[in-house]
Amino acid sequence: MNKYILKAEKRLLTGSKVKKLRRQGVVPANVFGHTIKSQAIQVSEVEFNRIYKDAGETSLIWLKLEGEDKERPTLIKGLTNNPITGQKYHVDFHQVNLKEKVSANVPVEIMGDAQIVKDGLAVLDINMHEIEVEALPTDIPESIIFDISNLKEIGDSLKLSDVKLPIEVTVLTDLDSVVVALGAPQKEEAPLVEEVTEEAEVTGAVPVEGEAAPEGEKPPEAPKVE
Repeated sequence: MNKYILKAEKRLLTGSKVKKLRRQGVVPANVFGHTIKSQAIQVSEVEFNRIYKDAGETSLIWLKLEGEDKERPTLIKGLTNNPITGQKYHVDFHQVNLKEKVSANVPVEIMGDAQIVKDGLAVLDINMHEIEVEALPTDIPESIIFDISNLKEIGDSLKLSDVKLPIEVTVLTDLDSVVVALGAPQKEEAPLVEEVTEEAEVTGAVPVEGEAAPEGEKPPEAPKVE
């Protein structure tokens, strides 16, 4: 298993002043835990992105805080970023005790192919993207894999109880929860054709009896009867 080490510095700027840090490529952060007081820190955005890409929120990140000899084992418990640019706004690191169990949300990973989906006769509905588990920090899986190869017909599904996890991992989510299922593809509705009735304009048309002639025009004279 890789050991992810992230350098961190104590943070002096707080509140609206942290905007200055972000412009400098620095991410404001906090580290907290059951036995420690919450502390304001800051990390390099480039280094954080590099580590977060591989570690995610389920692998330990060891914080190397300036002025301290020992690295702190942490898990990411909160991450805020700009939804448009992806820039990291703030990170919360949870310092953990390696001998105490913690809860974490583990991402769902889909493996294999369902032939009926490949043929376009069904769609794969993913109802859950994360599963909450409890384990020692070093036992938290990176992902929980669901193999959909055996799903054959519309209505077939995989529940949380269908996956086998190490005995060290306890699932906190309801085991009867349906994680993935095969659904019927949506039928495409034929576009509505609007019937447009065009009214022909007839110049000099004789008005129907009882109707007034168009404004500005004289009513036509009735033919003389000889």
